[in-house]
Amino acid sequence: MEFSQFLPQFGGVAFTIVAFIVALSIIVAIHEYGHYIVGRWSGIHAEVFSLGFGPVLFSRKDKHGTVWQVAALPFGGYVKFLGDANAASVGSDDAGLNAAQRRRTMLGAPLWARSATVAAGPLFNFALSFLIFAAVVMIEGRAADPLTVKAVDPLPASYVQELQPGDEVLAIAGRETPLLEEFDTFIDTLPYDPVMDYRILRDGQEMTVRGPYPYPPIVQGLSPQSAALDVDLRIGDVILTIDGEEVRAFERLREIVGESDGSPLALEVWRNGEVLDFTLVPRRADLPRAEGGFETRYLIGINGGLFFEPATATPGLWEAITYGAGQVWFIITSSLSGLWYMITGAISTCNLAGPVGIAETSGAMASQGAQSFIWFVALLSTAVGLLNLFPIPVLDGGHLVFHAYEAVTGKPPSDGVLRVLMAVGISLILTLMIFALANDLFLCP
Repeated sequence: MEFSQFLPQFGGVAFTIVAFIVALSIIVAIHEYGHYIVGRWSGIHAEVFSLGFGPVLFSRKDKHGTVWQVAALPFGGYVKFLGDANAASVGSDDAGLNAAQRRRTMLGAPLWARSATVAAGPLFNFALSFLIFAAVVMIEGRAADPLTVKAVDPLPASYVQELQPGDEVLAIAGRETPLLEEFDTFIDTLPYDPVMDYRILRDGQEMTVRGPYPYPPIVQGLSPQSAALDVDLRIGDVILTIDGEEVRAFERLREIVGESDGSPLALEVWRNGEVLDFTLVPRRADLPRAEGGFETRYLIGINGGLFFEPATATPGLWEAITYGAGQVWFIITSSLSGLWYMITGAISTCNLAGPVGIAETSGAMASQGAQSFIWFVALLSTAVGLLNLFPIPVLDGGHLVFHAYEAVTGKPPSDGVLRVLMAVGISLILTLMIFALANDLFLCP
């Protein structure tokens, strides 16, 4: 089995690796900066801030006495505080330090300072995600009521499309257009007719024009590690037929894929005036439901939407804050729920991606544009922050458990116990990494 078959073909292997390193470096830098800056505020001195491991490529010492360095292996990073025996801040090497100097070490600092410093890494990851989500919605805006056409996507000549930019959509197929927050429910009530009447307001006058089903089978987004990417479907493609059946509604396309039971499907696709043929195999996927839990469906990995770009409005600051916080919370809760469902066997363990899968996703998102890549960085940052809070020795969550023990008993765990627990923690992490890598390479093609 060739390793290269697991890497995406778009952009090449080098593009994928670069995208992965950039995404990981951003997330690691923010995580470690959280440890560093809160430690400094708490009176704990950082001797080294390293982005990467291994041979040092570049370094400089700042006015606070911290060495900032970039190392050759860009797959992580660390902050080494004064008195730490190693980069993991496990054990003490504070011989010869006086009381004032020991206060500036991690182990010599008060419990509150150590706990705050440890917790800051994951919290900074969450903060990065929150800021990205909130900033994106502020910059891009959100579709605004009333539903108004900003621009119309290119469609095949067989589509009837008479809407123009600036049209305000008052009704579709004789039904009044609701507020946008209710639009998806409204769409479910419409028939899959290829041509519909649109009552619009154009230049102050009401009129009726014709247009396609509001959500035609247009590719508006591509999921990483999907059947659609494997056959090189592209954003803007319009699916004309699937297994010989003409489709004009995205929901009908979804139904056919769901009923396929994973059998190969033949697609006829319109792309910039040219008709192309593809054959792809839908893949099973476990998707989080808004009300909680998961549902298993067959997917080909494309996202759809309106055949026109709706006019947008910039949300207020509070709306952006609420949206950003909601996205972070959704990622955390769905990740924990997914982990539990995998442990209980309710969903497949193939939902656990390893480094190859994450690298492939990084490349896929980068290939779809800066916004998609930045969005992925935000999602991954929350996942990394959550993982680091797991109560496993070596991870930040394990350190916080030790601090909780110290707060209750008045003394930290003994060095012997720490060594055993750290060995257990390293074993658990290595086992998880090996299993995830096996998913990428062998178990979950």
